[in-house]
Amino acid sequence: MRYAHVCYRINDIDRSLAFYCEALGFKELKRYPIRDEAVNIYVAPEGSEDTPLELTFNYGRTEPYDVGTGYGHIAYHVDDLDGTLARLDAIGVQPEKPPYSIREGGSRLCFVRDPDGYRIELIEKVAGD
Repeated sequence: MRYAHVCYRINDIDRSLAFYCEALGFKELKRYPIRDEAVNIYVAPEGSEDTPLELTFNYGRTEPYDVGTGYGHIAYHVDDLDGTLARLDAIGVQPEKPPYSIREGGSRLCFVRDPDGYRIELIEKVAGD
């Protein structure tokens, strides 16, 4: 058995692709239509194409999805946290709070929310962490 993917239901394809592909630098890998009901869009960071994020858009749905209380977050390593946050700021996304480290000298991190409210942890690793 091996990991396949994570799926998020989205409300706006363009906003989601601006967040994941333009601001975070993911690549759109493929789109699979599901009859006339929906489309699955697979995106992933460079080098993680074998473990994509599936974004599912259901045609005709207008109300937002309930993220739920059990969901925590997904995390991605970034090379330049400040640069990533600047790209997110350009599309109106702000971190929950400024970047911080869990311990002295540790990796910097912060949390943002994607256009549908899913929580994303961005981690800028330091050597040895």
